[in-house]
Amino acid sequence: MNLKETIANRIVELTEAKGMNPSSLATFCGIDRSTVYSILGEKSKSPEVATIKKLCDGLDITLGEFFSTPAFDALEQEIK
Repeated sequence: MNLKETIANRIVELTEAKGMNPSSLATFCGIDRSTVYSILGEKSKSPEVATIKKLCDGLDITLGEFFSTPAFDALEQEIK
């Protein structure tokens, strides 16, 4: 998996855990639904940290909690 897919999977995991769907998350966070769906789909290649921060705020978690998972730890280093 790449970074973009890992971010999308994490958002899905967290919204399901909170009993939300992407549309309700977007509304709750005050961002466009199209932004959330572009992150979850193929349109967004690299979501901005500011957008991820807004999603974290809506999910009531920190950025650290968002990224602190084995899936992110397992990503291959891009610069060698």
